Amino acid sequence: MDGYRQRTENKRKAIQLAALDLFASHGIAKVSLAEIAKKARVSPVTIYNYFGTKDALVKGVMIYFLEEEWRRQIELMQSDLPFLEKVKRLMFDGEEWTGKWNKEILEELLSNDNEWKQMVEDMFEDVLPELMRFIETGKNEGYIDRDLSSNTILVYFRLLKEIKLTPIFKEVSTNTRMLEELSRIMFYGLLNHKTEDLI
Repeated sequence: MDGYRQRTENKRKAIQLAALDLFASHGIAKVSLAEIAKKARVSPVTIYNYFGTKDALVKGVMIYFLEEEWRRQIELMQSDLPFLEKVKRLMFDGEEWTGKWNKEILEELLSNDNEWKQMVEDMFEDVLPELMRFIETGKNEGYIDRDLSSNTILVYFRLLKEIKLTPIFKEVSTNTRMLEELSRIMFYGLLNHKTEDLI
């Protein structure tokens, strides 16, 4: 990549990161392009040249956010870490990204724009084969019950990721002991070994 293209890409990324922080802190509606430009240290005209409208910028920011999150998760699933460690990190790591957004902001985007909703679904479909391979690996290595369907396990993982976006999870995300206990519940359930014969 030549110098001009690199500078252009750096400016685009700075705008997206600035918008991401401001949207997460104040909500999308309350943030102006002028505020984003100030935080990104560019002119409002630069934002207009790169994105056109605020709506286009919001979509650009969210695409960037989701692509980075999926890239991070795919790299983790393909890594040489033990399977259980991968699952733990998939569920509880990544606060640099998911900590910037709450469920209300994401629901605001998804409820008001069918094009954006379809875009998110398309991105998930692209990642789905990797997620299914990851689940099958867990089954083959004996970590996941083979009697459970892969689709059910996938829904379970998605539910856990939804929980991660809620305010109550953000309140405990820095509590190491509670995260460890949540990991134990996720892997082994609530019941101890003495109650297994009651099931």
